[in-house]
Amino acid sequence: MSVLGLNIKYLRKSKNLTQSKLAKELNLNRAMIGSYEENRAIPKLSVLVNIANYFSISLDTLIKQDLWDENGWHTQDQNTEHYTGNKLRVISTVVDKTDKELITTVPINAMAGYTNGYSDPEFIEELPRFSLPLIELSKERTYRVFQIKGDSMLPLKSGTYVICEYLANWNDIINNKPYVVISKDEGVVYKRLEDKIKDAGEIILNSDNKEYLPYEMKIDDVLEIWKALGFISFDLSDTQSKNVEISQSTEINTEQLYKMIVDMKKDIDELKNK
Repeated sequence: MSVLGLNIKYLRKSKNLTQSKLAKELNLNRAMIGSYEENRAIPKLSVLVNIANYFSISLDTLIKQDLWDENGWHTQDQNTEHYTGNKLRVISTVVDKTDKELITTVPINAMAGYTNGYSDPEFIEELPRFSLPLIELSKERTYRVFQIKGDSMLPLKSGTYVICEYLANWNDIINNKPYVVISKDEGVVYKRLEDKIKDAGEIILNSDNKEYLPYEMKIDDVLEIWKALGFISFDLSDTQSKNVEISQSTEINTEQLYKMIVDMKKDIDELKNK
């Protein structure tokens, strides 16, 4: 399915159609066409059939044949495709009535299912989703919220929600920055990454809690990588309360401050007269 998005984009452009126009012709919304072309979602079988029929090509050609190569448009090095994550860019998204992409939330109790259903539109549609109108989040990118578990990334506690941006090209990993990694064996994990993709086809996963040792993961086992941007926590710890109590107990009012200054002045005058 890795060529599907490129083929849809090429076929659309060959007829001088905008995404909105093609969406109208296929009775879809524009955002879904964008998701298909960027391989962020896989069309259902009925949609694939409609696309193939509309452009008068076979379903097999649409899915398997690289049309861009034949027309001199596709210049990507196929040998680097796996290391950049392009083979696996098949995430599904959900939009609202105005075609605005919503942020899907993956709670702890859905993590096991997410490993198998991350590219299944029906599974993604069942997950909680919401809109987050923050200027830090671009309308042109895809975001997801993962609820982390365990204590390997303290001070972020188990149950914290981490806001992430989809990382389409794995060569964009920044060393020692936090990411959510979806893998075949470990499912959903939140770690700081070290990039060894170019050298050995591996990434190193580090924990902020030093009781946990770093470990390596083969890039062949990775399904998705999400860049962590921020977090939402509903844990108001006792430490925060104690800090407030300490700061309140050490407050000094204006009268006390004035008395301290007067006393200091007396002490200085006495030292000068000696």
